[in-house]
Amino acid sequence: MNEKLKKLNNSVWVGLAIGLITPAILCSLAYYIITHVVYLAKADLLYIGGIAINAYTMQYFFKYNKENIGRGILAATFLCAFAFFFYKVL
Repeated sequence: MNEKLKKLNNSVWVGLAIGLITPAILCSLAYYIITHVVYLAKADLLYIGGIAINAYTMQYFFKYNKENIGRGILAATFLCAFAFFFYKVL
């Protein structure tokens, strides 16, 4: 995995893409679970779990000195958090 990480371009745009794709996949999985399991019908915190995975990936990239990718993931995390906020308010 470390070899693939070295090949990644240290760019904020790469981090933004990683930071948006990862929660999109996890939140769509959470949506599927919420709609198909009656007991979890009001469990919107599963969406926050999908967004919180970005904190781990951001820490992983900071550990291997890919600061710009980590910054892109941080920006994507804030975008996802604002989207969740507006989802809950509206």
